[in-house]
Amino acid sequence: MNADRSVLACGAWLKNTVCLTRHSTAFVSSLIGDLGTAEARAQFDNTVQRMLHINPKLPDVITHDLHPDFYSTQFAQALSEQRQIPILPVQHHHAHIAAICAEHQVIRPVLGLALDGVGLGTDNLPWGGELLWVDGAQFERFGHLSALALPGGDRAALEPWRMAAAALARLNRHDEIMRRYTDQPAAPTVASMLLKNFNCSQTSSMGRLFDAAAGLLGVNLIQTHEAQAAVQLQQLAERFGPTPPLTQGYRFTADNELDFSPTLSALIDCRDNQDDVAFAAALFHATLVDGLSEWVMKAAEHYQISSVALGGGCFHNAVLRQGLERKLSVTGLEVLLPQRLPPDDRAISLGQAWVALQSKEL
Repeated sequence: MNADRSVLACGAWLKNTVCLTRHSTAFVSSLIGDLGTAEARAQFDNTVQRMLHINPKLPDVITHDLHPDFYSTQFAQALSEQRQIPILPVQHHHAHIAAICAEHQVIRPVLGLALDGVGLGTDNLPWGGELLWVDGAQFERFGHLSALALPGGDRAALEPWRMAAAALARLNRHDEIMRRYTDQPAAPTVASMLLKNFNCSQTSSMGRLFDAAAGLLGVNLIQTHEAQAAVQLQQLAERFGPTPPLTQGYRFTADNELDFSPTLSALIDCRDNQDDVAFAAALFHATLVDGLSEWVMKAAEHYQISSVALGGGCFHNAVLRQGLERKLSVTGLEVLLPQRLPPDDRAISLGQAWVALQSKEL
């Protein structure tokens, strides 16, 4: 690691922070927030200028997310061109895991289980349920969650009933979409989009899998704030308490995809009774823990690695996080969790900086 290299890391779009490294110290800004408003962008600009002002020299490297439309990406590119500073794009989920490595000062290869809402992948598709091999500035995608359609693109992230419709289509129960979501004016359009595969990009996102479960159970059809559906599912699971996982609730493909379609199928008929819904939420969490744990152990055997880092906003969910930590620890794996920074996108800038410090190409 080149600790003498100074890095300016510009973070992501949601929950943005900026990170500047000097010698072996990383300075992470306070939360700037989502860069969708002029006020947030001005705060971002001011934060970068203040950090550069206190640094005795210009950074050696600037890093940013892969997404070309992020304000933070465009800022990084403009600054790089203006000051003739080398620039390094860092994949979103790689940065999630790298942030945990930075906190633990881990410079050996680790597995990284990155679970969140969305981050642009190296294939230009929206990722969010990723099992990675990470070694400093290098990473390899061991596997991912089986993809679900996003009917209407970003709109699907706001309306869990759309993700539920995608799950029904995936399960060859397309004809149930109109009957189950008659109160949604867009249901005929969404059903047609899924049938024709029109405006339905595919995502491996764990966040969208939670939305699909919430939509199937009728827990939340339209979200009023980020992760509302997932939080409601967690609360129902906590209310019900521990339950064994669903037998054969998931399967693995030859490409190391983890497919929870059998679990989604089991949830469909539980929405009419509140006790059944709470049980279904607990069953959903227990089966996720079971499947994810087995997936990680497969990767650990494949790579002969004994440490796994858990990163991404889905690990705010205590049922999921604690369940995985318990199950993986029993197998002898070392579980690395975020320490001073949360698991969500606030840590992305630190992860980007860590990748740049580990890079041998700069």
